[in-house]
Amino acid sequence: MASCFNEQYNETVWSESISQANDMIRYWMSRSSVRSTANDLRTLSLDVLSKAGFGKSYKFEGHEETSHVDPSASYKDSLQLILEHCILIIAMGPKFFTEMPWLPLRYRQIGHAVTAFQKSMTEMYESEKTKVAQGVSGTTVSRTFLSSLAKASLDAKKGEGLTEREIYGNIFVINFAGHDTSSHVFTFAVYFLAANPAVQDWLSEELDSVLGRLASHEWDYTTHFPRLKRCLAVLYETIRLYTPVPVTKWTKEKTQTLDVGDKTLVLPPNTMMCLAYSSLQTDPRWWGSDSLTWRPSRFIKPAKIETIFDGEKINGQEEEFVQPKRGTFVGWSEGARDCPGRKFSQVEFVATIASLFRDWRVEPVVFEGETIEVARSRVLGLIKTDSAMVLLQQMLHPERAPLIWTKR
Repeated sequence: MASCFNEQYNETVWSESISQANDMIRYWMSRSSVRSTANDLRTLSLDVLSKAGFGKSYKFEGHEETSHVDPSASYKDSLQLILEHCILIIAMGPKFFTEMPWLPLRYRQIGHAVTAFQKSMTEMYESEKTKVAQGVSGTTVSRTFLSSLAKASLDAKKGEGLTEREIYGNIFVINFAGHDTSSHVFTFAVYFLAANPAVQDWLSEELDSVLGRLASHEWDYTTHFPRLKRCLAVLYETIRLYTPVPVTKWTKEKTQTLDVGDKTLVLPPNTMMCLAYSSLQTDPRWWGSDSLTWRPSRFIKPAKIETIFDGEKINGQEEEFVQPKRGTFVGWSEGARDCPGRKFSQVEFVATIASLFRDWRVEPVVFEGETIEVARSRVLGLIKTDSAMVLLQQMLHPERAPLIWTKR
């Protein structure tokens, strides 16, 4: 699938993220307050993945616009229900839900979703396999995850390619890893921004400078994405404090060594290493005395530059994104087997945040007896005390802090 991660592919991620975010903000602006932030961001992320990864386009629908009557009605709805009950399905096994007619309706719906999603995967794969065999799919521009899997399977020698079971497993993992992780990071970031108006102002400065009054369809991936460094800093800072996926490494079948300070540790074969990423990414040695504070500007520094004007040198400044010191940040893992979707997630995040905050601001709803300052503190408290590792690190009840979007 590595061939999918190229610049043409990222352009699709960029344009689809902008389109989905514009539809989402219109939906949010139509409501007096928004409690469905996490659900809507999950929908956006899944729609982007569907378009870029599987060639399937969906118009954004807000959580309260969707009927939710039949969770097996579409690939999207069935996948969302499966992900919501993923731990239960793993524990009981899919057949428990598909072959037990006496189960309560809620559990039968999970079974219907499993059956529908399996059917959708089969239909998508068979269709893509036919296109690949006919030579009408998988070009440099249009290649998707699905076409790459199909091509690799068809091109492989007998007994060496992926089995269909393995392909369906990969499709599910891509769906899960490719959008659920992003949606949780989005949720943390939006709530942090709602509680930090100064950071919103800081973002707005960059968006005004880089994008001006260009219409969103004029935003260019090649030109604008590399310059939106503050938007990228918001992503890095959010992942630094709330990495969605626990990072693990494996010694495989041979002994490995690990240098720690002046010691060399010997790790036996078949040993899993679970990194203490939350400790690493808040270590004051690398992140300063405010390492537990959400402060995206730590990833930005001004860099002196010299320009020539009328034959004279003029000193100026241009902001520079500060890449973390190697080994101090493992948000996408590190090494030969780091996350292949790193750039995908960065492009999706930057395009979405730029679309939301170029013209809009977000604030928490102020409850009776509160001031806006108290409301912001309440949101920060909710992030800290109501977040946990379920299947991924996530806010458990973001709906308890409804948000209001207004024109900037």
